[in-house]
Amino acid sequence: MSMLEELEKREENTLAVYAVKSGRSRGRKYREPKHPYRTEFQRDRDRIIHSTSFRRLEYKTQVFVNHEGDHYRTRLTHTIEVAQIARAIARALSLNEDLAEAISLAHDLGHTPFGHSGEAALNRLMRHHGGFEHNRQGLRVVELLEKRYPDFPGLNLTFELREGILKHETIYDNPFSSGELFTPEKPSLECQIVNIADEIAYTCHDVDDGLSSGLISVDGLMELDIWRQAHEYLAKQFGKLESSVYRYQMVKILVNMMVTDAIEASRVAIAKAGPESPDDVRQCDQYLLCRSEDMIERESKLKQFMYDNMYRHYRLIRMAEKAERIISTLFNSYVENPSQLPPQYFARTQDEDKYIVAADYIAGMTDRFAGQEFKKLTDPFELV
Repeated sequence: MSMLEELEKREENTLAVYAVKSGRSRGRKYREPKHPYRTEFQRDRDRIIHSTSFRRLEYKTQVFVNHEGDHYRTRLTHTIEVAQIARAIARALSLNEDLAEAISLAHDLGHTPFGHSGEAALNRLMRHHGGFEHNRQGLRVVELLEKRYPDFPGLNLTFELREGILKHETIYDNPFSSGELFTPEKPSLECQIVNIADEIAYTCHDVDDGLSSGLISVDGLMELDIWRQAHEYLAKQFGKLESSVYRYQMVKILVNMMVTDAIEASRVAIAKAGPESPDDVRQCDQYLLCRSEDMIERESKLKQFMYDNMYRHYRLIRMAEKAERIISTLFNSYVENPSQLPPQYFARTQDEDKYIVAADYIAGMTDRFAGQEFKKLTDPFELV
């Protein structure tokens, strides 16, 4: 028995009947021979990690732009945290960790520079040309824009991974069905895990970054039940702690509370629905990966606190305005005179919609590069 066969057999014997098995993948768009010692989803994960788009996440905004400080989360560190949480939940529920991790690592590949402000700006600019949504762009990245192989465009990922990118859903994501390939049915449980892992990660690490930046305070957070519960548990265990240790431990407790709740609530929902295959999951009327009503309410209050006290803070509003100005200037300049685009992008405008080409170029930029391009286009004394 080969190494690959052993890995696939292990999945069959250890994962739940409703977990997605790599040996039963719907396959890739372009046929390739299987790897002798890696499963299909492990290959997907590795292709994502080695992609240009993944490396660029290091210099794309999560909440604070890169030059605000080296210790704030970036789109890359957020992605790694999502993957860690997703693997933990998948392991606890006997689901496919490799697929959950791969979807996590890919879920933000289509994001613009400057976070959600950048996406909103580009969506507005593209409103008469199909709009812009980072899930769709992420699929476009892995199917067309990444150049890695001589035999086909993109990364040639499995159906399950590409579906996971497109159907990723949080309050910041709008799942999109594309023709017959991705039908409106529910996605795999592994994809549903990433939805929850993403929300847990950004909610908790935004609290950490907010405290670190001074935009929010512990005193303010003490008004929330979920924070007081975590604080009381920590105080009982360790007493008074120095601020940096306290902040780290509090975020750790919050993550653990939310992950534990998701695992327990999902176990109940899965048992009630009784799926016996991944296809049964797809036919369910609702998502089976879920949180308890109590946790949803408590987390909602935390999110509202963050919105009122951090996301609408004047410093972040200024960042959003800068993002709008930079992206609008770049987009309008490229559309009005596409010859300003790099040669490989300008060449595409001969056969493709120049608006889509401009959006592809801008969406792939890091914050730093977008800022440099803005200066080159607007500052008469900046070298071009």
